[in-house]
Amino acid sequence: MTTTNVPSTSVRIADGAQVHDSATLGSGTRVWELAQIREGARLGEDCVVGRGAYLGTGVSVGSNVKIQNYALVYEPATLADGVFVGPAVVLTNDHNPRAVDPHGRAKGAADWEPVGVTVAEGASLGARSVCVAPVRIGRWAMVAAGAVVTRDVPDFALVAGVPARWIGWVGRAGERLDEVAPGTWQCPRTGARYEEPAQGRLTEA
Repeated sequence: MTTTNVPSTSVRIADGAQVHDSATLGSGTRVWELAQIREGARLGEDCVVGRGAYLGTGVSVGSNVKIQNYALVYEPATLADGVFVGPAVVLTNDHNPRAVDPHGRAKGAADWEPVGVTVAEGASLGARSVCVAPVRIGRWAMVAAGAVVTRDVPDFALVAGVPARWIGWVGRAGERLDEVAPGTWQCPRTGARYEEPAQGRLTEA
């Protein structure tokens, strides 16, 4: 299978990867062996899709996104620019999963409506974390390894645990922020400052 709408020399697809003809991959994107990218999926420029990763039908991925080995991104997920998806992460799409209907008959595509996970710009999902749709992961937020996200995550929030709960704030550099004054937070690496205008909400100063 090949990609569409891009010069063949600008995209690298390893032997053994499956990329549907109707998928669109941006320039510089690399797909490693055993990965599968389904019908109508769209990836921006300079993305990395790791070994054994799965991207479902119609999934939308921005540019500069890293999807690590064996991550499962089920439709209709949307990943914005700069998102990091760690190894073995799962983005679900069925809030009430059943293999059969109430009468014991096998369910088909028409028997349920998929719901998606939205991951905003720059957010990171740690290894083996699970996002239970429908949820939104905010801009530059960070989900700790092994966390199970069952509710929306605010911008710049650091969440951990099962179910995932807020444990702090992180900046664009991924460092946990220090509170240097009431309602004012600072990145220890870059010095960038952030303001907390209301509980549970952080903005860039």
